[in-house]
Amino acid sequence: MSGVSGSAWGILWLAVALKVPIIALLYLVWWAIKDPPVPAADEDDGGSPDREPWPHPRDPRPRTPRRGPHGPPEPAAPARVRVAQRPAPRRVLR
Repeated sequence: MSGVSGSAWGILWLAVALKVPIIALLYLVWWAIKDPPVPAADEDDGGSPDREPWPHPRDPRPRTPRRGPHGPPEPAAPARVRVAQRPAPRRVLR
């Protein structure tokens, strides 16, 4: 009794079992194409008549101050601060 080799099972797997997702995808595409389009909703179906369709735009952001010959000079740089260091330990000579 000769069994089916491992490579034959691999070919069968590739030929049959992996075609199922492809068939399902084709069916999904076919179903989406044959589905009739949904009618568009009317423009005048509900909502408040006194409300504007879009809210007012936001106020523009304030401009940054101008530098150079057209505005005040740049502010002076802050004073530099040194970081305090511990004094070195004293060496005791013997």
